[in-house]
Amino acid sequence: MLNQTSNQPEPKPVFSHWQFRFHSKRALWYTLTLVLAACIALPMFYIISGLFEPAGASWKHLQHTVLSSLILNTALLMVQVAVYTSVLGIGTAWLISATDFPGRRIFSWALFLPLATPSYIVAYVYTDLLDFSGPVQSTLRQLFDLQPGQYYFPKIRSLPGAAFVISLVLYPYVYLLTRTAFSQRSSTLFNAARSLGASPSRAFLRIALPAARPAIFGGLALVLMETLADFGVVEYFGIPTFSTGIFRTWYALGDHAGAVKLAGIMFVFVVALVLLEKYNRKGITARHSRDYANQAIPLHGAKAIAAIFICLCPILLGCLIPLARLLYLASTSGDNLFGTSYWELIENSVSVATIASITTIVIALYFTLSQRIFRSRLTNFFTGIATMGYALPGVLLAVGLLAPVTWLDRQLADFFLAHFDWHSGLLLTGTTFILIYAYSIRFLTVAYNSCASGLDNIPPTFEHVARSLGANPRRLIQSILLPMLRKPLFVASILLFVDTLRELPATLMLRPFNFETLATRVYRLASDERLAEASTAAITIVIIGLIPILIMNRLADKEFFSSTEKHSH
Repeated sequence: MLNQTSNQPEPKPVFSHWQFRFHSKRALWYTLTLVLAACIALPMFYIISGLFEPAGASWKHLQHTVLSSLILNTALLMVQVAVYTSVLGIGTAWLISATDFPGRRIFSWALFLPLATPSYIVAYVYTDLLDFSGPVQSTLRQLFDLQPGQYYFPKIRSLPGAAFVISLVLYPYVYLLTRTAFSQRSSTLFNAARSLGASPSRAFLRIALPAARPAIFGGLALVLMETLADFGVVEYFGIPTFSTGIFRTWYALGDHAGAVKLAGIMFVFVVALVLLEKYNRKGITARHSRDYANQAIPLHGAKAIAAIFICLCPILLGCLIPLARLLYLASTSGDNLFGTSYWELIENSVSVATIASITTIVIALYFTLSQRIFRSRLTNFFTGIATMGYALPGVLLAVGLLAPVTWLDRQLADFFLAHFDWHSGLLLTGTTFILIYAYSIRFLTVAYNSCASGLDNIPPTFEHVARSLGANPRRLIQSILLPMLRKPLFVASILLFVDTLRELPATLMLRPFNFETLATRVYRLASDERLAEASTAAITIVIIGLIPILIMNRLADKEFFSSTEKHSH
């Protein structure tokens, strides 16, 4: 019996046919992945190569005149923003996750609202409000009968003013990650310390805060990336940073080699922040709702009023006051282009943002599905290179694209002239193609993260069953994976649309001639001190930006409170 069984031929593997076709297409998928990753990483490679180019006379001049101030101002801005966002983000996150006071549920999602307001729009509004001729100082002079020079008022157009404005918009990054950390492991340790007799303040400083350190530093890394990428605020306030230095060196001075050198040094800052973010992400572990162990401390009287005031201030300063001012300006004066020309402006913005969103989602889907199907280190490596684009500031991205794309345009023009006697001109530079190309690189990480998190929620058993029934990769993707990714793709598409609509420096440097978007319209008018006219386009951007913030925060808030209430019951 045993001998008969041993002499029988082994059964054929269930997946043999599928595996044969799978391996036959692996090389094609790898090649396409490599090509996509190389195209996306093109500006990064170009900027890195610029670091090793021999220094010319113009670069030596930049070194002796502006380089030190660019480095110092950029570093000081990042330090101040880190301090301000830490105070705002950690303080509000602790109040929402560890205490209970009137309005807590509303504040939990309302604290995200400043993310909907671009920092350059907030800068324009506060300059209009707080400048010498603005309504705040004018009212103070009238009330107290003051003359110019008889009183001190902080200058909004300064480096601390820029840090203040940027922090009002970016603190939700720290708030989101820190609130999640406080509601999970930190909350459990905090309650254990309280049960052993520690005071709330001591338990927070000694236990909860150190336990949330990975989340705090992860949020700060994202904040500092956005600070480094900021162009609108620092340019409007006249603060020389890497963003403004690269822009002016490229356009005002016409020194392309010097701009690339500055971009290379800026890229060193970017790499350091990326490594910091990846290092701290290791300490952030995802937990299911059953792991929430938050026992909120009830606040009453003066403590409850203080908590309400602390949570209300960043919402007022970062969203409601700028929004109210823009609404007032738009209703009293507004853009004189409002009408047919203004709708053309909206059409430009929406069409480019829509095409860029679809393109970016398709590329992100390709990378995530390649990782899921092949599960190879090579695919992971290519994907890691491709998804570094979000860390590249818009100015740096534009500089990294303009030179190689212009070179390619010239090669194509020479080829068509030599072989077809056709003067093609520039086919790529100065077109919407390069603009969409830049948007796709800049925001690919946003789409990739949404797709990857959605795929992680799909059990691998679904794929095993499909493969055992003979489904090929195309059938597997069409029938199982894509239908289950509808929600993550919807969220990603909204985020991409809004991010693209708000992007300023890359749009300024790469847009076609006479092609204007809502963001460039706001920038041009506000730069000419015509904020009343810029308010119409600005309020449009803010309202569109509020939509995804409200949708996602509603979902996150519902999950957060349903899990905590379930634990309390």
